[in-house]
Amino acid sequence: MKNIEFKQVESCCSPTLTEKPISLQEPVHHGELSHLPVAIIGAGPIGLAAAAHLIEAGQSFIIFEAGSIVGENISKWGHVRLFSPWQYNVDKAAGRLLANAGWIAPSSDGLPTGHELRDQYLRPLAELPDIKSYLHLNTRVVGISRKNADKMKTADREKQPFLIYVEEEGRAKRYETRAVIDASGTWGNANPVLSSGVLTSGEKALYKQICYGIPDVLGEDRDRYADKHIAIVGGGHSASNTLLDLAKLQETNSHTKLTWIMRRDRVEDAYGGEASDQLEARGELGSRLHQLVDAGKVNVITPFHIQELQQKGDQVTIIGEQRGVIQEIAQVDEIIVNTGSRPDFTFLRELRLSIDQITESVETLAPLIDPNVHSCGTVRPHGEKELRQMEQGLYIVGMKSYGRAPTFLMATGYEQVRSVVAFLVGDPEAALKVELDLPETGVCSVSLPQVQQVQQQTDCSSSCSIKQ
Repeated sequence: MKNIEFKQVESCCSPTLTEKPISLQEPVHHGELSHLPVAIIGAGPIGLAAAAHLIEAGQSFIIFEAGSIVGENISKWGHVRLFSPWQYNVDKAAGRLLANAGWIAPSSDGLPTGHELRDQYLRPLAELPDIKSYLHLNTRVVGISRKNADKMKTADREKQPFLIYVEEEGRAKRYETRAVIDASGTWGNANPVLSSGVLTSGEKALYKQICYGIPDVLGEDRDRYADKHIAIVGGGHSASNTLLDLAKLQETNSHTKLTWIMRRDRVEDAYGGEASDQLEARGELGSRLHQLVDAGKVNVITPFHIQELQQKGDQVTIIGEQRGVIQEIAQVDEIIVNTGSRPDFTFLRELRLSIDQITESVETLAPLIDPNVHSCGTVRPHGEKELRQMEQGLYIVGMKSYGRAPTFLMATGYEQVRSVVAFLVGDPEAALKVELDLPETGVCSVSLPQVQQVQQQTDCSSSCSIKQ
């Protein structure tokens, strides 16, 4: 074993500090920067999976997590039940590390909630000494660059280490690393309610009456929504799940009024294939939603393009365009926005990125994940080769690698980081051999009996928050 040290510098005016030695095997990958660790941004499922693969490869790493606990973003939608069973939600390397520590895996065909995923898998994984020792919680990455080089400098760029600038427990620090795996996701960057995609000061001012994501309307958020007039904006599965729960709330709180606003030309397009859907559970959800609309429990307004929100007393007036006519369509108490999310690249702006200008995904992935063509079960496996950035040694993985596309699955992210780590440790053949073991219909489905018990199922959601 060889002790490996990396430097942590508090600020330009403070003395150099040296962290305690990292006791790991000498890295397999040799080079001028091989003595430095790999930085992982985000301690969610994909970030912790990257750490597990680096441990098995004997590589040093450091994890930066902005939250106070691992999987903190998942906690925000912990009441939501995933579409995919446990067998697709546990990374193989992480599972091996946990099994060696005596962990008892959940039933492979069970469908975990977000809380169960965090408590039964992510927390035990983060408590393993080989991960806990190098996990920095309450640490927000605010910038990344090359040492002594901004984005403009080209000469010998790849020979310089990355400098990770963070705010850790309220103190400014920076770390040197040899590579960066950005698994920070898209949570907290919800798309605005306006059809233009622009977050205005008017929308910001109404933050107390707007939720971005899937609120727990049958649990801790019940009082907020019971007997209120609620506008649900969006035409995807998150909106469907939100509506189904609100309809259940409506059964016991009869004054609850639901207005569903979409840009789609026809409401029928939101129901999916229903009985003929290849994914039975998805079809069942569409059928239930169809029944709610036909029963008059949900007022549908589509196509409608929201252009403005106005505060009028205690309510919000929604103004927009419908078939070329500007009109006010509703005065509501609450707005739930289910229009997806987008990645945050601000802390990467001094690095050279390869990002698709439409999807905001990793550029090479864009044609593979286009939601107009692909569902989460039809995106083909991809790895290090497709994830490479112009900035050598930088990888954007997980949900963030998909940009605004909603077709990401955790199982895909696990294979991404396995491939990336294989390349970083000097095994390009293993990096190129990308495989993803999924059922023919994908892992977006569950059996019909389970649908009757599960109101909300998804593989990625967000809470009621947006960056202001």
